[in-house]
Amino acid sequence: MLADGDRVLVGVSGGIDSLVLAWLLQSWREKAPISYTVQGVHVDMEPEGERPGSVAREVSARLEVLNIPCHILPVAWKPSEEMQASGNTKDVCFKCARSRRTQLFAYADHHGYGKLALGHHRDDIIETFFINMIHAGNLSTMVPKQELFSGRLAIIRPLAYLEKKEVETIGAKLGLQPIRSYCPLSEKTRRVDTHLLLEQIYAQLPNAKKHIFAALSNVRPEYLLRSTRRESHADAS
Repeated sequence: MLADGDRVLVGVSGGIDSLVLAWLLQSWREKAPISYTVQGVHVDMEPEGERPGSVAREVSARLEVLNIPCHILPVAWKPSEEMQASGNTKDVCFKCARSRRTQLFAYADHHGYGKLALGHHRDDIIETFFINMIHAGNLSTMVPKQELFSGRLAIIRPLAYLEKKEVETIGAKLGLQPIRSYCPLSEKTRRVDTHLLLEQIYAQLPNAKKHIFAALSNVRPEYLLRSTRRESHADAS
């Protein structure tokens, strides 16, 4: 995921996953056989006028302890009260995530960062697979390394092979405390619903998580349906 001379931008929301990721990248940098730089970036969902919000200030302070500089980006888009009250969580989540991702991409490109590190772990990857399958009708998920923009930027997910509980254990041993992050839907999202569904499956089938994750790299295309389009007589006419 990393190469000598890399400039790595790490997205830090304040959650335990992103804090552990920031610590990991900085800790590894001090002993790795390669040389790379790390900078944090936080999208401030609750700026206080021209001043960063309380969460953003706390994130910056936590990264300062880790000797990681942090840049605060005031959020570019937030849903209106009408959108939040509409109950259309799909559109709100999609637009919110896309806006934050676009901000991170633009900042990385403008400042010459070739790697964007995100704190997604094994549980996130499995949940994304189920969300895409159930709600979007496709078989896809996040990958540990993804090249974008003709190779100018790569998203890396160094925690991809760790379970959430393992990340939390590392965070506890390091004394890292998660910081509350703002969600316009108060976490009433499809991802939360999918997480609860998978927890029920894991409770009934203890080896399910291991087997599902293994299946994501053991795809047998010859045993999947091919895309077909049957046109009706009316369409043909």
